[in-house]
Amino acid sequence: MIRNPLKFIMPLAIFCAAIAAWEIYVRTAAVPAYILPAPSLIATTMIADWPLLAASLLVTLKTTLTALVLAVIGGVGLACILSLSRIVEYSLYPFAVVLQVTPIIAIAPLLLIYMPQDAAVLTCAWLVAFFPILSNTMLGLQSIDRNLLELFRLYGVPSDPSRMSRLKAQVKALWHLRRPSVLPAFLTGLRIAGGLSLIGAVVAEMAAGSAGAGSGLAYRIIESQYRLNIPRLFAALVLLAITGVTLFLILSLLTRFLLRHWHESALPQDA
Repeated sequence: MIRNPLKFIMPLAIFCAAIAAWEIYVRTAAVPAYILPAPSLIATTMIADWPLLAASLLVTLKTTLTALVLAVIGGVGLACILSLSRIVEYSLYPFAVVLQVTPIIAIAPLLLIYMPQDAAVLTCAWLVAFFPILSNTMLGLQSIDRNLLELFRLYGVPSDPSRMSRLKAQVKALWHLRRPSVLPAFLTGLRIAGGLSLIGAVVAEMAAGSAGAGSGLAYRIIESQYRLNIPRLFAALVLLAITGVTLFLILSLLTRFLLRHWHESALPQDA
């Protein structure tokens, strides 16, 4: 049951009013379609060009979801490895920072030279989504209560003080103590990475489309721009926006589902 339906009705009403104002302005001012198409024309174009746009949407969505899954696997795995050793963290973490702060639009053309097009586009999307998961997972692993950690070490001190025994104790603490506490931070990084993976896929597809190859939605945008098919361009933009919003909502619902019974951020508010 929705406690405050107004917070859902108001944004929807404002959005519908903005679309209606857009439609009225285009019709009353007689704005040409090649400058600003009306929402009704965009919807008509989306229906007419749906086979082409749907195929491109599937290509972009496949790249986005594959990159997100690979980012989760790589980011969580590397975060666990880095949390076990400070030396490894100091050695590898700067490389992840360098990849994150380097603009993906500058990396994409270089990857397209050395890699096949599909692999290059996927790599760009993965690079953008990888760091938020890595950094947020590491934050969660390092945010464990120190008193609990010391208590865990006290009861789990190995009788053999060898390096292998200490490693086993660290892995045990990682699984039984750090793993439950990392979930909120990881889910935050996952929500961020979901949108960034779509952005990375679009940027890489645009770089590939500028070279005359591609089939994703970003390529359709460039193609429509060259052909001055502005209604199709807007239709592709609307599909990208819907894809991004849907992905964010799915990840937000997943976060709420996993945290709804125990974490403060997902508990219902009185106000």
